[in-house]
Amino acid sequence: MLNLVFLSLTITICLSIFHVQSLTSSSDIQALKAFKASIKPSSIPPSSCISSWNFTIDPCSLPRRIYFLCGFTCTTDSTHINQITLDPASYSGSLTPLISQLTQLITLDLSDNNFFGSIPSSISSLANLKTLTLRSNSFSGSIPLSITKLKSLQSLDFSHNSLSGPIPNSINSLATIRRIDLSFNKLTGSIPKLPSNLLELAIKNNSLSGPLQKTTFDGSNELAVVELSENSLTGTIESWFLLLPSLQQVNLANNSFTAIQISKPAHPEESNLVALNLGFNKIQGSAPANLAAYPMLSFLSIRYNSLRGNIPLEYGEVKSIKRLFLDGNFFVGNPPPGLLAAGATVSGSLGDNCLQGCPVSSKMCTPAQKPSSVCKRGRS
Repeated sequence: MLNLVFLSLTITICLSIFHVQSLTSSSDIQALKAFKASIKPSSIPPSSCISSWNFTIDPCSLPRRIYFLCGFTCTTDSTHINQITLDPASYSGSLTPLISQLTQLITLDLSDNNFFGSIPSSISSLANLKTLTLRSNSFSGSIPLSITKLKSLQSLDFSHNSLSGPIPNSINSLATIRRIDLSFNKLTGSIPKLPSNLLELAIKNNSLSGPLQKTTFDGSNELAVVELSENSLTGTIESWFLLLPSLQQVNLANNSFTAIQISKPAHPEESNLVALNLGFNKIQGSAPANLAAYPMLSFLSIRYNSLRGNIPLEYGEVKSIKRLFLDGNFFVGNPPPGLLAAGATVSGSLGDNCLQGCPVSSKMCTPAQKPSSVCKRGRS
């Protein structure tokens, strides 16, 4: 008799456990079905995650031995989907607006696939979303204004798509955002005011225009990485920019800047600037000697601009600089001795200038200097 009672109790417990593990909300199941239905069946490889999504069983039921093997995770109580992280299987399709029903979603990562069409504005309903990664797809249209309602968002990556139009002005309302990457799209206009908690900003290879505005970076006291290369930015890089307190890496190469102002940091020991790339712009005037006042600077490129005069002696005295690219300008005179001295630890290039005393036997002096006729025209 006791054995029968024990067996009955065991069966009841097992059924209860199974029941708890099979309680995925109907709205989550509906959203997951719509998500799969929006993907072209011909683009779903047999061995992919989505191919294992078979809705004859509950998505969050355990153990998952045959169906729902990967591509998402559930909350600990098995009632909601809290992450969608797809495998890079070249899935092709659109992102269903019903994604908004996954209200407990923390991560949405569709990177390295072939999703196309617009980003649904209903995505703003994902109040708990912290990571939104749509990198390396074919999304088009504008960045939805509703994206700025994602008050829990910490990382936004829309890079390597075909998004166009301006960056929403209200993007600064993303109070918890730490990383934004919009690189390799077709975005236009100026850079709006940035969220104050931002650590990393990347908008490389777009069609951004206009100058860097101080109002854009007001309050950006934690900003460490700025990647804005390969755009159409213009004007002067003003002195306040490199004095942003947490700045470490800056890439403004391949734009149309025409001037640069560099001030010495008030407290050099507090400067964290490690890398600065201003190459391939239209910067005129003299090389800024004050760059030598940034004690952590190890990479400096101002190559292929229209700089003239002598290379500042200070550049040869800064021990922190390990890679220095000054080639493609109109520098004259002799290079700073410290750059060519035996045992110098700096590498890079002083070539394609109008220097004297830069031996072609030195790797730093390649490629060769400009012909004298070009240098004469450059001085006029």
